[in-house]
Amino acid sequence: MSDGMKQASLLVNFSALKGFAESNILDMQLEKIDQVLLEIINDYVEKEPLKWLAEKINLMVSNQSAKDLYLTYSLIPSKIELLEDLELHTENSDVIKYLAVQKANSHQITRIYLLSKVLEEDTEFFAPKVAKLIEVADTSELETFLKFLILLPNPENYKSTAVEALRTNISIVFNAIAHHNPYPFQYFDDQQWNQMYLKTAFMQGDLSAILDIDQRANKDLARIISDYAHERWAAGRDIDPDFWRPVSKFIGASLLKDMERLLKSENTIENRAGALCCYYSENQDAQNLLSGHHKLIQQIENAALSWKTIKEE
Repeated sequence: MSDGMKQASLLVNFSALKGFAESNILDMQLEKIDQVLLEIINDYVEKEPLKWLAEKINLMVSNQSAKDLYLTYSLIPSKIELLEDLELHTENSDVIKYLAVQKANSHQITRIYLLSKVLEEDTEFFAPKVAKLIEVADTSELETFLKFLILLPNPENYKSTAVEALRTNISIVFNAIAHHNPYPFQYFDDQQWNQMYLKTAFMQGDLSAILDIDQRANKDLARIISDYAHERWAAGRDIDPDFWRPVSKFIGASLLKDMERLLKSENTIENRAGALCCYYSENQDAQNLLSGHHKLIQQIENAALSWKTIKEE
């Protein structure tokens, strides 16, 4: 193990890094991402596999070799030790903060470095080769690509791969693009973003792990949320309270009835969901509906109740 790995590092506080705003995305784009990744690899990878990786990258770039790219990408797990729960310095790098959020391991960091490096060196040649590589990727390789797609040069070139991931029923692949990932916020249109949000609910996934929900809320999504809630209620099924978050700005007659039901529910968490939606709504009727729930209003105003704390006892 390298000397850098033996040195004490700052442990990442994952809960503090759960969200990642648009400003962080822009900051990441300003960083020299392949250099940041290489510094981490230098700390964690032994000298011989590090030398092997450097030689392979030089070879594939100088020879414009797609074959070497595919082979090297697939051989990384057999050449480099798998190290998880990495200790990373996060203070001055949004790239490293994002790696921490996604709990990147040594194989994932090495693979994304490989792709980033060859794309930086020769985008015209390697961009279609990377796209072809991902078409035949196994589940683990595809998960890595989707999680860290935002770190590649010109990530918009691979939007079709990200959108295709919304159709899968393999949870680790779907979650790679949906959870803690800024890519959908930046590159998905409303229809694609709505599809991701709704499928997360269908798969009983963690809706709170989706980034920038408030910014991507839209009228169509609010209508669909209400329709889906009515179907669930008719079937006697529960609804994740996080599911309601995007509706605040779009409360009309139908959603107002939904809010009334939530506020009258015997389920405390449903009360909280209704209160949060009404509190942040610009609809006067929604605000009037909430006016009789003084305790909930006080909890919101005191920051004791938010979408982050809605499920806490």
